[in-house]
Amino acid sequence: MNLSELLNQGVTALSAALGSREVSAVEIATAYLDRIEQAQPELNAFITVDREHTLRDATLADSMRAASPGQSLAGIPIAQKDVFCAKGWRTTAGSHMLENFIAPYDSAVVQQLNKQGFVTLGRANMDEFAMGSSNENSYFGPVKNPWDLSRVPGGSSGGSAAAVAAGLAPAATGTDTGGSIRQPAAWCGISGIKPTYGRVSRFGMIAYASSLDQAGIFARSAQDLAILMDVISGHDPRDATSVDRKDAPCAKELDKDIRGLRVGIPKQWFGEGLSAGVKIVVESAIQELVMMGCECVEIDLPMSEQAIPAYYVIAPAEASSNLSRFDGVRFGHRAAQYKDLAELYERSRGEGFGPEVKRRILMGSYVLSHGYYDAYYLQAQRVRRLIANDFERAFMLCDVIAGPVAPTTAFPLGSFGADPVQMYLADLYTIPVNLAGLPALSIPAGFDAGMPVGLQLIGPWWQEARLLQTAHAFQIATDWHTKRPALYSGLKP
Repeated sequence: MNLSELLNQGVTALSAALGSREVSAVEIATAYLDRIEQAQPELNAFITVDREHTLRDATLADSMRAASPGQSLAGIPIAQKDVFCAKGWRTTAGSHMLENFIAPYDSAVVQQLNKQGFVTLGRANMDEFAMGSSNENSYFGPVKNPWDLSRVPGGSSGGSAAAVAAGLAPAATGTDTGGSIRQPAAWCGISGIKPTYGRVSRFGMIAYASSLDQAGIFARSAQDLAILMDVISGHDPRDATSVDRKDAPCAKELDKDIRGLRVGIPKQWFGEGLSAGVKIVVESAIQELVMMGCECVEIDLPMSEQAIPAYYVIAPAEASSNLSRFDGVRFGHRAAQYKDLAELYERSRGEGFGPEVKRRILMGSYVLSHGYYDAYYLQAQRVRRLIANDFERAFMLCDVIAGPVAPTTAFPLGSFGADPVQMYLADLYTIPVNLAGLPALSIPAGFDAGMPVGLQLIGPWWQEARLLQTAHAFQIATDWHTKRPALYSGLKP
């Protein structure tokens, strides 16, 4: 296999090539950096690329392999969503507020990947402070979908998803607060997983909504997701929400037989609002699972329709608190001119934050204000509990839940600039999972009018291994995850 072909493979193939000394980490990193340089002007998938830093890390990875041949992942390149602090790297969260911030330490996720010798290719573009469903809210410009440059890649982790889909990285980190891994994975035709809340440390991950944010992974296949999940998972005493438990490694559980698996089909998710083309693809994917020996069970998630209003009370409320630290005093953007402290705050935040971030801060401050806290915030938290209860009852009848990731395929850039509420509806099938803290993933399931469609699989708490087994079995039986966008098939190393 030549280098160009190797770059179109995933983590497993790259690890094998590095282990056999067919290629070095420096050669792989250089080839990917060259691809990024070719694609970046059109795709805009990265905010920061530092060739010198990347090649220095690749050299260290080659040394790690030479000293310890058992380091099976040393030298694997990865793109990092620009919300994870990484020492010595500019870490912007897609915002003017942090445009020049150089992280002084590594986040837990970056730290775990560095221990294994992963090589950071660059910092992936994202919606500002992870607020958005299209990656059009980045201060550094929108990311384009590799399947069609006139369309969005999804958000907020759109840069990470686009980079993997376009062959600019074999894997990438992401975060999922209301669907920000699964939705871009679906719209870019790749695999992406959001773990159970508390499974992966949030230390060093710039916060949006602390009770909803969760780090996860994008890759070509479920097999690669399993490998990377085992790297980033684990208890971290620096994160108060990190849960200390010992689960079997996901990668070792992949090949278990899924015959007899009970697949729950939410009756509320296949009616009004779901486009006909997406419905056909998702139902075909579910039938594929049936042909593999799974059993379909209809389930009821009656509170699903309340998830979006509950989310857009809880998440902005937490955002208004988390983002209060960006005031122009300690770090981040500071206004050049101001008369007093109040004006410093006002101008720094007014200049540093974009429209969507301001909108959510205002929403959050409103629902937390005196007289409205009980009416809105507490009510939303009660709805959140009811949504979690729905899932608990559903999992008494089934082992995994299957359904769509989004109501449509990727929409054209600029479609909802004047009506953000319509864009919020794109998260209809993903937000309930975050409110309940469940694990879920998206895998490629087919195409609608030439654009990728994802199949969402949701599991009970801590059952990532079962989800990945199901996804892996589906990918052995189908080839949707091997499809590549024609636009970038000609990229050279």
